Amino acid sequence: MAHISVQLLADLRCPATGSALALDGDYLVSVDAAADGERLRYPIVDGIPVLLPPETAAPAS
Repeated sequence: MAHISVQLLADLRCPATGSALALDGDYLVSVDAAADGERLRYPIVDGIPVLLPPETAAPAS
């Protein structure tokens, strides 16, 4: 499970919806759903949140 400080988590926002993010294992998940009704997930890689919008993110390997 990734570690993100409470202060950093409070400052981060989903780049697609502008909503707050919640920690879910090794991912940050948008609190509000996107236009398609899905909550967006952003990976945390080596302790760094990768907040690329889904259409620009590389496929998971």
